[in-house]
Amino acid sequence: MTTARIIDGKAIAEALRSDIARAVASLKSSSGVTPGLAVVLVGEDPASHVYVRNKAKQTAEAGMLSFEHRLPADTPEKDILALVARLNADDRVDGILVQLPLPKHIDAKKVIETIDPAKDVDGFHPVNAGRLAIGEQALVPCTPAGCLILAKSVSPKLTGMDAVIVGRSNIVGKPMAQLLLAEDCTVTIAHSRTRNLPEVVGRADLVIAAVGRPEMIEGDWIKPGAIVIDVGINRVPAGSGKSKLVGDVSYAAAATRAAAITPVPGGVGPMTIACLLRNTFQAACGRRHLTAPPS
Repeated sequence: MTTARIIDGKAIAEALRSDIARAVASLKSSSGVTPGLAVVLVGEDPASHVYVRNKAKQTAEAGMLSFEHRLPADTPEKDILALVARLNADDRVDGILVQLPLPKHIDAKKVIETIDPAKDVDGFHPVNAGRLAIGEQALVPCTPAGCLILAKSVSPKLTGMDAVIVGRSNIVGKPMAQLLLAEDCTVTIAHSRTRNLPEVVGRADLVIAAVGRPEMIEGDWIKPGAIVIDVGINRVPAGSGKSKLVGDVSYAAAATRAAAITPVPGGVGPMTIACLLRNTFQAACGRRHLTAPPS
């Protein structure tokens, strides 16, 4: 039986997008500035195409300018770098997002480092990563930012919580740790090779699951009353040739112990694009030394 509160990422993301749309309208009327987001998609990855289409739709709905650059998979790296340089110089563009993964012949690290840090709305540039690490103002990776909002929707003050992040990627795990440290949590980064992982997870008041393995975190690992934020999106067989999406947490079992848990889908996923729009708005203000609402 499910006892946990279900954290509705769709509703929370919709509310955030509405706030952003109002802020964009206010910015336009007060300063004449319309934030602009440029998305670069290289290749034909179906999931990336769906994601980019959703980004463009929600960018326009928020009242922002949307610039899409769809390039063939065999586009030379030098052409990608030249495009990024042009977007850096384009004053209409406040945010630049290069959709990952890139084809194997393109050095993603080089592309990311070419993006102007002031327009790095993915928050992956070393300058933004460094600023986040030392507690300075930075553009923060969108998925961890969304996870924090979801956790705070359950407990507005996370001070003193024992937080365990399962996953150590530069995209989620590491920036998530920095965000939670800034909230005065006691933070542990665990991963698939952590010794006694069930015990480590079992002491956590807040679990962020971002390891990329379907239902790796079992329900009985979860401390009764914990908050569980499941970042995982894994497609697994569902019988009769069909498939389904599951997270990194065994949802049904965890939901009998947790105080609150995100579903998959409908939890973290919707927050990522909403936080991308927020980053774009903040970048538009930051580049012009205008005051943006607090994040």
